[in-house]
Amino acid sequence: MSGILVVYKDAGMTSRDVVNEVGKLLHIKRIGHTGTLDPMATGVLVLCVGKATKIVELLTATEKEYIAEITLGIETDTLDSTGMIIKQEEVNITKAQVEEVLNSMIGSYEQEVPLYSAIHVDGKKLYEYARNKEQVILPSRMVTIKSLELIEFENNIFKVKTTVSKGTYIRSLVRDIAKKLGTIGTMSKLERTRQGKFHLEDCVTLSDIKNEQYQFLDIKEALVEYPTLEVDQELEARIRNGQVLKNTFGQPTILFLNQNQIPLALYQTYEKDKEYLKPWKMF
Repeated sequence: MSGILVVYKDAGMTSRDVVNEVGKLLHIKRIGHTGTLDPMATGVLVLCVGKATKIVELLTATEKEYIAEITLGIETDTLDSTGMIIKQEEVNITKAQVEEVLNSMIGSYEQEVPLYSAIHVDGKKLYEYARNKEQVILPSRMVTIKSLELIEFENNIFKVKTTVSKGTYIRSLVRDIAKKLGTIGTMSKLERTRQGKFHLEDCVTLSDIKNEQYQFLDIKEALVEYPTLEVDQELEARIRNGQVLKNTFGQPTILFLNQNQIPLALYQTYEKDKEYLKPWKMF
């Protein structure tokens, strides 16, 4: 039992809760998710099951698309509506002002991560500092906002649709949008609508899985950006043994399939000798 499951995460569950529930339903322990969603968030959660756990890092690295609701005039300690309100103020922002700020946010910038997050600083998770009321310098990292579009606007509450790079915190993006508007704000709703090639319409629910109304997606369906090559039995045996191969294929990375179209391994350029390919992910 292995492959990709695209699950719709409901609000109120952690990503780990979903992994644990699917593990119980399928009676399997080898499951990993490819990008955490906060408990309040809903939407696309891509799970790798069995042998597919070997490509978790590849799917985690893909871009993600969200629809977020932003409420201005309120600031919470968690940067979302689940937190404690620490500040409130009157706001008078126009739609034109919002659109101008959203356009200015497209591109790459250094984003400060939220205090309530699992990022490690000096061996402790940030949320542990928060819970213990300890002071800590929040780290920043480079993120890319690939698109940011206003889709609803009503007074001080509006919705945006955004596509972002790996590692982007939407809660932090909301904070930064509000700051550029000269006010404060919090994320009041969040739905992930896409991760890489996987969309909402690809999702199954936990109820679907319980009722066996689901289908695994093959590993090669998740790795469509890599060129593939079907090999004969002789080369298959060499690949299964993890041998380094002379790169006569003209590609820096390649997914090898056997004659039944089953993925064998993902190979990449061998750093010690660029004329060869070495195993990267073995299936």
